[in-house]
Order: sequence, then structure tokens, then C-alpha cells
Amino acid sequence: MKQFKRLIIPYFIWAILILVIPLFLIVLYAFTTEGNEVMTLSFTWGNFVKFLEATYLNVILKSFWLGLLTTFICLVLGYPLALIIARCSEKVQGLLIMLVTIPMWINMLLRTYAWMNLLSDNGIINNLLAKIGLGPISMMYTDFSVMVGLICNFMPFMIIPIHTSLNKMDKSLIEAAYDLGANRFQTFWKVIWKLSLPGVVNGIMMVFLLAISSFVIPKLLGGGQYMLIGNLIESQFISVGDWNFGSAISMILAVIILLSMSLMKRMDREKGE
Repeated sequence: MKQFKRLIIPYFIWAILILVIPLFLIVLYAFTTEGNEVMTLSFTWGNFVKFLEATYLNVILKSFWLGLLTTFICLVLGYPLALIIARCSEKVQGLLIMLVTIPMWINMLLRTYAWMNLLSDNGIINNLLAKIGLGPISMMYTDFSVMVGLICNFMPFMIIPIHTSLNKMDKSLIEAAYDLGANRFQTFWKVIWKLSLPGVVNGIMMVFLLAISSFVIPKLLGGGQYMLIGNLIESQFISVGDWNFGSAISMILAVIILLSMSLMKRMDREKGE
């Protein structure tokens, strides 16, 4: 037992240095005013009140709108693909899941630059459209380019949880539904959809949270015109230098993430019961 404690102590020290202290500093900055000395801290709610200004509320509304739209499209496109994969043999499923996850092996920045080359006015897509007389079409620095980047980067986070739920589903329940006279739509809605809800909820939460907190994709594909929550936090820490307000926004985003995670766990628990 003593040997185990000796082995675990370095991990506690590592966790404190890497996780606890940075989180403590973020909380401290969020609740204090700018330019405070350590011994004369002045606590305030002003950093959170500032977030309620119209400019910053527009940022969160834009972030939520793009996040919801990205999540909806990922669900509509990802669910059928997850269902198709789940109906294949185990070997084929492994291959298809690998194909889905291969883009995630590449750095997100490189993937975003690739989309810039594809969607630019002189890019591959516009060159192909020009050859058939349909182009060029201005796609960069628009809602379309940002949505394409978000959907393609975060689609695997929707497909994999749904596929996991579908793969664990008792297939005999589907046969029982058909035996009881249910048609394909009724079987899907009453059995398959309900049993896959835990995966759907997990996928929705992951895609939504990743979409609203992303800053690389809106910055590059949006040409700096799109200020989402992630971009706002980055600008406060790097460009503006207002670490107090940036920390407050980070805390607000952290609370949203924690509430979403607790909702996911509650729905999974209720579904399991």
C-alpha cells in the first residue's frame, strides 16, 4: 500500500501543476479587475456583466446558431451513415470506421488549409465548375465555407457515438417489431431510434460544443469576419490582452460544457434504467 502511495504521488503533483493551478488562475482572473497586485486583489462581477453587452451577446448568438446548424446537418448526414455501418459485418465495420476517423489523424489546421485551397476563387472546385460553365462561385469567407469546415471536421464525432449505440442494440428487438406487424418506419421510430438515443445525445453534445468553441475554422475560412466564442477568447488573451474578461468568457463556456455533460450522463442513466 505504501509503495502504491509513493507511485501515485507524482501523478497528483502533475495533476496539480497542469490542471488545478491553471484552472485556479482562470477563476482568479475572471473575478478580479485588471492590473491587480497579488496582495491587493479587487474582486468584481464586471467581467461577467461585460459579456451581457450587445456586441458580445451577438457573438454567443452567432456561435449558438452556427453550432446548432452544424449539429443538425451532422445528425442528418451522420445518422444514416452510422446505421449503414452498423448493419455491415464486423470486419467491414472496422474498415468503414477507420475510413471515418482517418481525417482526424491529420491536424485540424492542415485540414482547414486544405479546404481553403478547395473553396478559394482559384481553387480546385471553382476550376472544375469553370470547365463546365458554372463558375467561378465565391465560396470563401462566407457562412457556407465556415459550415463546410465545421461539418467536415466534426462529422466523426457524430457518427462514432451513434454507431456504438446501434452496434450494441439487441437485433432481436427489430425482428420482434416486424413479427408484431410494424412496418419499416414504425420499427425505426419505435425501436431503432429510441435505442440509439444515447449515442445521438452524445454526438449532438460533442459536435455542438466543439463547433461553438472552435476558433481556427471560423478564423481561416471566415477570413476573420466571424467572431465565435472561441475566437473571442483567443482575441482577449492574445490581441487585446484583457485576460480578466477572457477568463470570464472561458468560465462561461466551461459552465456550458459541464451542464451539457451532466445532461448527457442523466439521459444515459435514464435510458439504461
